[in-house]
Amino acid sequence: MKKYTYKHTLYACYQGYVTQAIVNNLAPLLFVIFQEQYKLSYEMVGRLILVNFTTQIIADIAAARYGDRLGYRKAVIIAHLFCAIGLILLGTLPLILPTSYLSLAFAVVIYAIGGGIIEVLISPIVESLPGEAKTSAMSLLHSFYCWGQVGVVLMTTLLLRLIGTQYWYCLPVLWSIIPSINVFNFARVPLQDPVPETKRTHGKQLLVTSGFWLALLLMLCAGASELTMVQWSSLFAEQGLGLPKVMGDIFGPCLFAVLMGVGRTLYGWYGKSVQIEKALLASGILCATSYAITVFSPYPLLSLFGCALCGLSVSLMWPGTLSLTAARIPDGGTIMFGLLAIFGDIGASVGPWTAGVVSDLASSSSIVLTPEQGLKAGLGVSMIFPVLIIIGMLSVKRIAALGWDYDKGC
Repeated sequence: MKKYTYKHTLYACYQGYVTQAIVNNLAPLLFVIFQEQYKLSYEMVGRLILVNFTTQIIADIAAARYGDRLGYRKAVIIAHLFCAIGLILLGTLPLILPTSYLSLAFAVVIYAIGGGIIEVLISPIVESLPGEAKTSAMSLLHSFYCWGQVGVVLMTTLLLRLIGTQYWYCLPVLWSIIPSINVFNFARVPLQDPVPETKRTHGKQLLVTSGFWLALLLMLCAGASELTMVQWSSLFAEQGLGLPKVMGDIFGPCLFAVLMGVGRTLYGWYGKSVQIEKALLASGILCATSYAITVFSPYPLLSLFGCALCGLSVSLMWPGTLSLTAARIPDGGTIMFGLLAIFGDIGASVGPWTAGVVSDLASSSSIVLTPEQGLKAGLGVSMIFPVLIIIGMLSVKRIAALGWDYDKGC
């Protein structure tokens, strides 16, 4: 019989983040198809993103509250089952039920429950494994989200090209195989127990810490900065810049994910010598610059370059904030990771949805705007999130002086 080690646990966690990439990035690649087949507006497809991440927020809360009690193994298996079932429903329900939009939304809710639980649990599972260099390990873990996103974009784009957009519903069913396999992986690999109740930092202690509120703000802005660009880049390249779908997907979300993966992988390998506070400040500056290039450039290819550069700029925001907080509050447990995930998902839901609302308002205003200008207006408003990260990181020293660690209070 095969003996499973903590290396296999780490591999299962990597596959968990690939699953997270599938549930977050598959539907946006189908937005143009949904618009054409089901007559959806920008706001309606943006609402699907909002439904996804709002559901993940609710799942984050449940996982943060009950994850330790239920145990990592049971909870993470349940999460992957929800992801697999939700993806199958995404491909089948619109063909069965008369209201296609409600069918899509229901499927999104199901797989988003699984995605939210995965998001809360995988990071503390990796954090609990034996070994040093936790920041580098966390960055490398999150790089698999990026490589999963690259795989989703390339394989989905290729398969749509081969089988035709009319058979799009086959793709979610095929992608459901990955979370289904990981159900069996997590049933067998060894897992460390959660932080004991007696040693765990309670939520009230976390919420009276000024530095922890800064971490929550950074997570919100990290989620919004990343997801706004990646969720709209395919549609922006295709309708805003007039590029064919294949080019739009490859040079939009795919190149975004490649550069995000490169950034996280490099930090995972060489990050021991880089101070995370300085890396996060540089990330915010580069992200604001990439948004500005995307929005204000008169040249389509330069705008695409801005989209892709954004992937590199956001690569450390999410895992870096998790690692920064875990280093300051080592006994935070699942509740700490859950609260961070909740605020990350708030940003990931509000950011893309706001961009969709602003795009619709700009396109329907008294000022005549082209689709490209309307979408750029939505992305332009979202530039506030990386700017807030810059302000937040410049405030880190002052917050630290007030008392970051929970035992010092505020």
